[in-house]
Amino acid sequence: MKADGRADGMAEGAGPRCTIWREANGIPHVRAETDAGAWAGLGTVHARDRLFQMDHTRRRACGRMAEWLGHEALEGDHFARRLGGAAVARANVLALGDEARAMLDAYCSGVNAEIDRLRAGGDLPEEYALLGQPAGPEPWTPADCIAVTRQIGLAMGSVWMKLFRAAALPVTGAELVSLLRHDDDGADRFVLPPDADGRRWMASLADLAPATGALLALGSDATSGGGSNNWVVSGGLTATGLPIMVGDPHRELEVPAMYAQAHLCGAGFDVIGLTIPGAPGFPHVGHNADVAWSVTHAMADIQDLYIERFDDGARHYLHRGTWYPATYRRETIAVRGEADQTVGIWGTAHGPVICGDPRTGHAISFASPQLAPDDRSFDCLPRMLRAKGVAGLHEAVRGWGLIDHNLVAADRSGQIGHRVRATLPRRGRINGWLPVPGWTGEHDWNGMVPFEDMPAAIDPDGGRIVTANNRVVPDDGPYYFCTDATPPWRARRIAARLDALETLSAETMAPIMMDRQSGAAPVFRRHLAGHRAAQPDTAQLAARIAAWDGRMDADRVEPTLYARFRLALAGAAMRATGLGAARGIAAGLVSGGDMLTQMWWILPGLLRSGDERLLRGQSWSALTEAALREVLDQGEPPLWGREHRPQLRHPLSAAFPEAAARLDPPCAGIGGDNDCVCATGIVPSKGLSTRYAALARYVFDLSDWRNCRWTVISGSGSAPDDPHRSDQNANWAAGGMEPMLYDWGLIRTTCRQDSTSGCSVPASGVSN
Repeated sequence: MKADGRADGMAEGAGPRCTIWREANGIPHVRAETDAGAWAGLGTVHARDRLFQMDHTRRRACGRMAEWLGHEALEGDHFARRLGGAAVARANVLALGDEARAMLDAYCSGVNAEIDRLRAGGDLPEEYALLGQPAGPEPWTPADCIAVTRQIGLAMGSVWMKLFRAAALPVTGAELVSLLRHDDDGADRFVLPPDADGRRWMASLADLAPATGALLALGSDATSGGGSNNWVVSGGLTATGLPIMVGDPHRELEVPAMYAQAHLCGAGFDVIGLTIPGAPGFPHVGHNADVAWSVTHAMADIQDLYIERFDDGARHYLHRGTWYPATYRRETIAVRGEADQTVGIWGTAHGPVICGDPRTGHAISFASPQLAPDDRSFDCLPRMLRAKGVAGLHEAVRGWGLIDHNLVAADRSGQIGHRVRATLPRRGRINGWLPVPGWTGEHDWNGMVPFEDMPAAIDPDGGRIVTANNRVVPDDGPYYFCTDATPPWRARRIAARLDALETLSAETMAPIMMDRQSGAAPVFRRHLAGHRAAQPDTAQLAARIAAWDGRMDADRVEPTLYARFRLALAGAAMRATGLGAARGIAAGLVSGGDMLTQMWWILPGLLRSGDERLLRGQSWSALTEAALREVLDQGEPPLWGREHRPQLRHPLSAAFPEAAARLDPPCAGIGGDNDCVCATGIVPSKGLSTRYAALARYVFDLSDWRNCRWTVISGSGSAPDDPHRSDQNANWAAGGMEPMLYDWGLIRTTCRQDSTSGCSVPASGVSN
């Protein structure tokens, strides 16, 4: 560090500067005199702490993973190329306003300056040496920021349930396809109005006839992977007299995890929260001096699938009686250890073709506002940081379209609020069930739902808002919102726990995030209590699970027995229904493992109703007996914490098994399952280990920013030798949290200045 405080190697005449402080656990606090300097500082710490993660996410978004991992990554690259996300991101940059462009330019300058510093010092992440790419990553660009942000949300949409039902349709027939839906526990729990219950809309055969007819007509000739919670309570109910907000965003487990904690102060904002390495801003969780916000996935149906008709050679597609030219391009994908692969990519006015071969006459296209070239979601990010209250925050997110969120907020004046932050197409409810005919024009979008008409509330009756990926609004509204939502168990459990508290405070509400009462277990316990077992040992096992209290605690055996039984029954049901092998035009994107996962989720509703129509002559009693026998044949079960232990996998460990022990960090055991507030998700086709979980937990106390707390699943770092790679993991597993430092006086006295502190924006202020 030079005497004037500039970092070594910083050029004279450089632009705005920043300084970086680190907590004992490595969490960065970045302060600058200008906003540009702050954004450059965030780019610096992201590249310093998470460079390989950033590059990996960029390659996934742009379809360039096969360059690293070879043939096994080719299918994913092809899908990414079909979506065309890289080109869309470049178009998005051109559509942005000046403030967002300046933010992106400054951030990228910080990233690229740090890449240069790491390369010059021989300190690039060791993964590049493993891959045989010692030069490291290519320069970071504004389009890369948008691409990585879109990547983390693009696969979370409703498209997968539609594809699942499309693949199942040739097996179930049109009469039964509407049964393939996640359970509603007998009635849905809505976000708005708060704590209200109601019935969901069910499609009839007549409703689905156009879509099912189109899919079934294709026949075989056409064929050649939630858990987040957040809630806010108004000051009228809390011990402090001001709101308290709690939450825990869930995602698939990755190394490192998706979020990076950071605190950023510029000329016009002072914000702390969770950031996405590779992009500026605090889009999901954070607070400034006046307002706090957090998100969960709103489950809005923002993605449609269209069955397209093509002419010979797939040069044209049919729409409303007219043949229009189809778009077509060829792209070359570099493949490690193999020759380059060239792929053809088609598109229609609805969107890119994602499955099927248009040369056979039919294929399925994908439509989503997430792929709009004129999307200006990043314009929202600097506006959010300056919001003075809930109403201002709601206005700041006007135009957001990268993913659909329940945006929950609270401010220091005492207001609380909820808004669905999304761009939602206007069309009929039938689009939510299956791919629909694209050639008729009857299922096309009629613009977007106006921002003013999206679900939103400030200070709703009851003084609290709870979201847990449950249904946001009843189905009787003026606009179609969604078909598939996560079961309401977590939302109901959170509400019940809040009702039971005598005092609502940060200390009393935080433990709710670790609640391990399974919402689905009562369905299976009742089913087993009424089962007439054929043998004494199956009767004993059924009685043991039925008598269990439904708590998915890590130190108990009964959760293991329950989960093994549910998995065995899901497999038996899948085989009985014939859904084990995906068929039809959607088979290219739906596997047998996907079918098992969907059956796991659908099973509670089928058991509750006792409906056996899907079982093709078999009975639930027979399948239950077979599943009990399968569990017994597996032998003595381990404790649930061992069976369900989280597995953290680095993206390179499978390709380089000799380095896996170094790349894959250990993870402390934890209880819970898919259906608990402590949602630690199972992917049935991959066994009973934890595959997704809370990547972070936080509590915002609006009465005192010093009383806010948080944690992440791993740590601030990412390198195998970084002491902060996993230093928060044990506390995360135990449900603990650490103070969220926001006071700069305290930061200066308790934190260390980064040994390479100091960052600057080039005098031009523009990155490459």
